[in-house]
Amino acid sequence: MKSLDELTFDNRFARLGDAFSTEVLPQPIENPQLVVASPSAMALLDLDPASAHTQVFAELFSGHKLWNEAEPRAMVYSGHQFGSYNPRLGDGRGLLLGEVYNDAGEHWDLHLKGAGQTPWSRMGDGRAVLRSSIREFLASEALHALGIPTSRALSVVGSTTPVWREKQERAAMVLRLAHSHIRFGSFEYFYYTRQHDELKILGEYVLANHYPHCLEQPEPWLAMYREIVERNAELIAKWQAYGFCHGVMNTDNMSILGITFDFGPFAFLDDFDAQFICNHSDGQGRYSFSNQVPIGQWNLSALAQAWSPFISVEALRESLGLFLPLYQAHYLDLMRRRLGLTTAEEADKELIEQLLQRMQGSKIDYNLFFRHLGEQPVDQALASLREDFLDIRAFDGWADLYKARVARDGGNAEERRARMHAVNPLYVLRNYLAQKAIDAAEDGNYEEVRRLHQVLSTPFEEQPGMAAYAERPPEWGKHLEISCSS
Repeated sequence: MKSLDELTFDNRFARLGDAFSTEVLPQPIENPQLVVASPSAMALLDLDPASAHTQVFAELFSGHKLWNEAEPRAMVYSGHQFGSYNPRLGDGRGLLLGEVYNDAGEHWDLHLKGAGQTPWSRMGDGRAVLRSSIREFLASEALHALGIPTSRALSVVGSTTPVWREKQERAAMVLRLAHSHIRFGSFEYFYYTRQHDELKILGEYVLANHYPHCLEQPEPWLAMYREIVERNAELIAKWQAYGFCHGVMNTDNMSILGITFDFGPFAFLDDFDAQFICNHSDGQGRYSFSNQVPIGQWNLSALAQAWSPFISVEALRESLGLFLPLYQAHYLDLMRRRLGLTTAEEADKELIEQLLQRMQGSKIDYNLFFRHLGEQPVDQALASLREDFLDIRAFDGWADLYKARVARDGGNAEERRARMHAVNPLYVLRNYLAQKAIDAAEDGNYEEVRRLHQVLSTPFEEQPGMAAYAERPPEWGKHLEISCSS
């Protein structure tokens, strides 16, 4: 294990120069104090978890200190926000402190969010508030524990620095990790400003550092684009299968690596609702739960447009056409496993769709349904679940199909239970749980944030004394309004 002063930096992105980012120093926040840290994220940097509880840790990740080898840069990008192109966005409150490589040879961006004003702050204060920092930390680590590709969060450091949103709040900084913070919007910026030389430089950089195997293909850019299509198809399939709503799928929030990125007004489904909108600012429902699949494809088409100087339109169109079938294959595979099935049948797609149709409007807790379905032998599980459905006769019809399908799949009840519990979480990051942790943290008590993080780190295993975290939310907890404000 390493101490904080033993990190090894290799700032590859900074070496691209001022066309791609601007040197900016973080602006410190007052009286920094550790709120929460992730030992598993720290392990990615080979860091000793004990170092999180030192004063130097709080100072490094609150802007008070900086490694000599760090080269803080604010990255430039643009993007489509709610479908409209915004020509100049960039890191308005975040800084890429530098890139660290670990003993395994992996490069990790250290990106400090809430680090103060940059040239792209657009009249903002460049700060992040405590509540949004806690939410991003918890979401990053919770999704990782579920097996959903995501940026990671190493820590949240709070402060006494006041900031104003709808009311006065306190500033905080979250340190997030990813192999890259380049977005679809990074390419859009250079495409729409007709800086095609820089566009090519950025693409070659991503190829060399993040898709080097594509360089072996006859058309490396095309091979890279196809892999990005597949990664996003798999990512969004996992979002849909686990009921995760991103809330603000702008192209500047889409990672070139195909990971969950830039957490804002996210939510996991409580009651199943295909039309659920988690972002209070999304009045038209552009980023509703059911729209995440077509929006994912739309965003990939925006990236294709930006890469059209280097790939033929026909090849781009053909590659983009792979998205939906790839998504469907990944989604069906995971939903089969959530239902305890080990084989594939053509009618499985209809079986899944019929289940979701019966859930709609019945206030069925989405993730607990699958967990409870695997708790008992299939007949007993279905008998205990049926009373929750509004149309019991319709559910009984589905249950008969499911029982027959399970019988054809084979295996014994105990094996099925173990399989289902391995993919069906008992604990998910519900908005009301996050809000309770935030309320305590805003009163200076960080124990609930840390406890919730610990529970969510092993979501599939029943944890003694943590039954309250597996309960259905109260009615007030289902209707919390989360906006883009942070």
